[in-house]
Parts: sequence; C-alpha cells; structure tokens
Amino acid sequence: MTKPEAVVFDIGNVLMHWNPEGFYDRRLGEAGRQRLFAETGIEAMNLAVDAGAPFRATVEAHAEAHPEWREHILCWYHNWIEMAAPRIEGSIALLRALRAKGIPVLALTNFGDDSFTYAQTQYDFMNEFDHAFVSGRMGVIKPDAGIYQQLEEAMGIVPERLIFTDDKAENIAAAAARGWRVHHFTGWQGWALRLVDEGLLTTAEAGL
Repeated sequence: MTKPEAVVFDIGNVLMHWNPEGFYDRRLGEAGRQRLFAETGIEAMNLAVDAGAPFRATVEAHAEAHPEWREHILCWYHNWIEMAAPRIEGSIALLRALRAKGIPVLALTNFGDDSFTYAQTQYDFMNEFDHAFVSGRMGVIKPDAGIYQQLEEAMGIVPERLIFTDDKAENIAAAAARGWRVHHFTGWQGWALRLVDEGLLTTAEAGL
C-alpha cells in the first residue's frame, strides 16, 4: 500500500487536553458546572468562536447576556489556558518524529482565530505544523465536509493520501466519507502503532 503523503492532527485532546468541564467542576462543583452549561449555552458560545467570532468580545457579550453567571463565563476567556492543559507529550513526540523524517504534518482543528494565536505563545508545538488549518480562520467547523475539502484543495493532496487522527468519532467519520485514512484517537500509543503500520515511523521512532 502506498504510504500517506501527509499526516493530519486534531489538536484538542490529541496534542493537548481540552477540558473546560474539569475546570468548572473544580470551580463550581459538578452540579454547578452542569447548571452553568445548561442555563447559558456556553458550549454554543465556544462553537461560535471556533467558527470565526472574535474570542474576547464573544465571551464578554455572552457574560453580559447571563449576568447571574457573568464572573464564571468570563473565565472562558481569562482562564482559557487552564482548560487547554496539560500537553500530551507522547503525541507531540510523534509530531516531531514525523517532521524529522520530512513527512508533512498538518493541523485540522476547531479553534478560534484569536485563541489559536494565543495558544501559539503558550505551547511551542503549536508553531511546528507545516500548515495549520484553523476553523476560526476558515469559517467552517468539523465535521462539515467543507473544512476537509478546503484542506485537500490547499494542499493538493488526494484524500486517500491523507491520514487523520481526531478524538471525536463524528469528525473521523466525515473524513472517512471523503476517502481519508483515519484513526480515532484514544491515546498516543494507539496513534503511534497506526503510524508504524502505515510505514511512516519505526517502532523506535514512534517511542514504542
């Protein structure tokens, strides 16, 4: 089988943990966090940012619309980095091992434009992709077929020569429907084994 031409990484829960639930559980308790999410639609607010809405202004407007939760909603902006942690070192090592062999590594991520720029100041690996496809800059979010199509066209790579990992089954399914090779990420070791199976890394290079 022909090797993939490029490797595509999701970021949240693949290269770094994304856990706003854990942040708010610590702050409010699980029941309080559930109320916050249910009563304010804060997850929909975040999707709007991922789709291109300005990060700070969107969070601040949402906080003003829900004054009883204002302080906690503002944490989504001011404490964002605490929700996007810690790093997943095994995956970062795989990214670097691939690039060391000259294999193009791409990001395809649901991420706000401003928050992605901020994350680049906090995490060195965020600056190491050959190209980052960021939903907030593209105006479309996974699993919409358009985001995958934009990557294909920008890179000039046919779908079957792309291999993609993501922690969300719906994002994997959308890529597979276009003919991409896919791996549902549940841990870096499984992803490492898949990269070895695809002939991209040796077991030693993959840290296995």
